Formats: sequence, C-alpha cells, structure tokens
Amino acid sequence: MKPALLLALTLALATQTSLAGPAADPATLDYRLQARALAPDVYVVEGANADFQLANGCNIINTGFIVTEAGVLVINTGPSRRYGEQLRALIARTTTRPLLQVLLLNQHPDYFLGNQAFADVPRLASAATRSAMAANAASYESNLYRLCGDWMKGTETLLPDGPVRPGVQQLGAHEIELLELDGHTESDLVLIDRSAGVVFAGGLVFSQRVPTTPHASLAPWQAGLKTLAALPYPWWVPSHGGVDAARDGAAIAMTQRYLSWLDQRFRSAAEQGLDMMELLRQPVPEEFRRWAAFETEYLRNVAHLYPRYEQAQLLKTP
Repeated sequence: MKPALLLALTLALATQTSLAGPAADPATLDYRLQARALAPDVYVVEGANADFQLANGCNIINTGFIVTEAGVLVINTGPSRRYGEQLRALIARTTTRPLLQVLLLNQHPDYFLGNQAFADVPRLASAATRSAMAANAASYESNLYRLCGDWMKGTETLLPDGPVRPGVQQLGAHEIELLELDGHTESDLVLIDRSAGVVFAGGLVFSQRVPTTPHASLAPWQAGLKTLAALPYPWWVPSHGGVDAARDGAAIAMTQRYLSWLDQRFRSAAEQGLDMMELLRQPVPEEFRRWAAFETEYLRNVAHLYPRYEQAQLLKTP
C-alpha cells in the first residue's frame, strides 16, 4: 500500500476513545499524569489506551519509576518534552530521592522524546535501540508534531548517553533484572523488579490494544512472549493498555493470541492470492475488533507485514 493512501486511511479512521489513564487537558496542555503504586516504591504512569491523538497529547505509553535507596530509576520518558517535564515534576512530588538513571526500553518515539527533561540524568538503552533512535528521530518528530501540534512544542531528540547491561543488579532493596529480547523491535528490553513482583514488559506486551508493528518480526516476538510467560510475577506493565487487565500474565496471552491469528490470517490470504484491500475486507474476530486502536492499527499491521507474506508466497510459486 502506498504511504499516502495508508496515511489517508489512518487519519480517516483515527477516532478511538481513550480507555485507560487520566484525560489530558488540551486547553492547558496538562497531561494530568498520575503515579499509581503497584508495589511499595514501584509506580506506573498509565497513558490513554488509544492511538496518537491531539486529545491525548500523543500520550498512549505506560511509563514508570522505581524509588530505591540509591535513587530513582525512571522507565521511559514519554512522547514529548512537555510530557518529560511533567513526569519529572510528578516524580519530585512523589519522592525526595534524587534521580539515578533513565532506562529506555525500545526505539519508538513515545519511549524517549521526553528525554530533554532528563538531560542531566544518565539515559541508558541498548546499542541497537540507540542506533535506531538516531536513524528514525527526524521522522518520529515530524509525525508527532503533525498529529499532536502544540503538545510537541520544543521537543527535540536527545539520545541515550550510555549502554544498558542486561542481567541482575541490586538497587537498594530492589533486585532488578534486565532482559534483552526482540521481535517488536530489533531490541526490546524488559525490566523485572524481582523484589516487588512487577515487570515492565515494554513493547512486547499489549493489553486490550492492537499491537504496533512498524519494526516487528513475529517469530522472535512470539519466542520472547514464551520466555515472559514462564515468569511467575503478578504485576505486568504493558507498553500500551490497561495494567489491571494485564495482571498475572493475561496480556501476554492476549498478545500471543493476536500475533498467532495475524500470522495465520496473512499466510492464508497470501496463499489465496488476496491483495491488501481484499485482505482488509476479511472478517476479524470480535475480541480483536473491541480492542483499542483496532481501526487504525490493524490497517498498519497489514501495510507493515503483509507484503512479506506475499513475497514469500511468490518465491514458493514455481
């Protein structure tokens, strides 16, 4: 599908209603961020379960922070400089502990475009994520400025300035494990607070929300989800979607079901020789149609991934 056509269809269908998180105020450009404690000293800041919109200020990401004796670990910085500034102010209202470091779980814009508010704090990401941020920053900024206007004023990319080290570290009373997986992007970090039983699953897990796929590869993504499904923790923070619906790994199963269905649907369609528009007219299970951002994100799933299935089918044709 041509980019212009995809953009036109996406904008025409972008009418999703926020299903989670506080309602942003476009009149004052206040995100109305709230810190919710999932465990002692472990906080999530939930975004709207929706697509990027002017009404939500492009805040559809779940960020968070962990307060330790060593300082505060910040998990993602949001979609704009204004978001980052308001997140930092929220942290300051919650604790007097100094900021220790910022961890950026993957390359997508709402994970790191708030970095300017943390310019004086070490900002860590994997090498692959930093490289992808640098390569895509201009297009990310342009797209979010177009979608969210004044919310984005003053936002410029500030890249991570340090490497992340997967493994286990002790931060005060918190035993923190970092896993580097992939599939949603080339590098998907997962933060596990073993002591608190909370997992920040990043882009690998979506809760009642259609997954985003611009940099996706489904086989390693499913392998990563299988790894996560074996972990015995009660609280899971998905990249997008409600945290309550994600408890006890429920959102892992949601994402697995959707990706399995998507793979089977695309394989079958390619074998039948369907083009993209014919594929889009095929019925979709009601469960997925009820999820946030279905109308826009499923269209993008088709545009991002289906050409690979068509190409694979052509290569099999004698």
